[in-house]
Amino acid sequence: MKRAGIEWSRRDVLRMAALGGVHAMTGAVNARAAGKRTLGVQLYTVREQLKGDPRDVLAAIAKIGYKTVELGRAEAPTLVPIAREVGLRAASAHLEAALVTGQWGPAVAAAKFMKQPPPDQSVTLERALGDLRGLGIEYAIVAYLQPTERGRDAAAYERFADQLNRAGEQGRKAGVTIGYHNHGFEFAPLPDGRRPIDILFDRLDPVLATLELDVFWAAITGADPVPLIKAHAKQIKLLHLKGLRRGAATQTDEAKVPHPDFVDVGSGSQDFPAILAAADRAGINQLFVEQDHTPGDPLASLQKSYAYLESLA
Repeated sequence: MKRAGIEWSRRDVLRMAALGGVHAMTGAVNARAAGKRTLGVQLYTVREQLKGDPRDVLAAIAKIGYKTVELGRAEAPTLVPIAREVGLRAASAHLEAALVTGQWGPAVAAAKFMKQPPPDQSVTLERALGDLRGLGIEYAIVAYLQPTERGRDAAAYERFADQLNRAGEQGRKAGVTIGYHNHGFEFAPLPDGRRPIDILFDRLDPVLATLELDVFWAAITGADPVPLIKAHAKQIKLLHLKGLRRGAATQTDEAKVPHPDFVDVGSGSQDFPAILAAADRAGINQLFVEQDHTPGDPLASLQKSYAYLESLA
């Protein structure tokens, strides 16, 4: 069978049919043929290895086949030039929530608890965005809200969404897209029955701010990432891919998730063919593999995840 000059074997047709029929088959293949899906690594996966020789680690990631990386804002000036040398593009950086909310207290307390250097409170959002753009980074994603930063009611998350929209206006001027990365707590109902994730989807202006959907954290709460992607295609521009152990208990508190619940992409319970097909149809072109915890060498885990994802191409 041929389409657009591509020869399909019977195996190809059967595999693509597993993505949801002929429509998914043509959509996913056309997206791949156009080179739209880019696999990257969130460097939190190799945080311990980077304490050694960063160049060796980044070169190993590039050798596996990954094309992009996502990293922390503070480490970007050091790691982006090295990434370029080995053929990786830094597409996204995780951003401190305080740069959007203006509230540094939780970040200071968290750094003290973790016995880390205190955050530089002199950095402004405008300066941070300018620095990231100068490094060629396209996305600036608020990575996490500390427990003390999280709202207890819907109004608090509405205010946070408005803050993200305002930050997004600055981002547009700087040429960087502002976004937010979910964990599990955003799927826990608030007193009025709504979930923070729903408020963010409802209130974020897709022209100004995006959402980086972590399919592991969505799935472990009992949510299915596929309908989320389909329903909010305009707002989700990036995905985090990580495997969820089969039989893992449902949980919205990320601090209570056992390390063994994190597995290689394709080794757990999620339907990744369906997730990728939905992402292709939604035009989500940047996917980052992230393993918060691995039983062995994180680079070996990244290799397994890459091999599996490429087998779905």
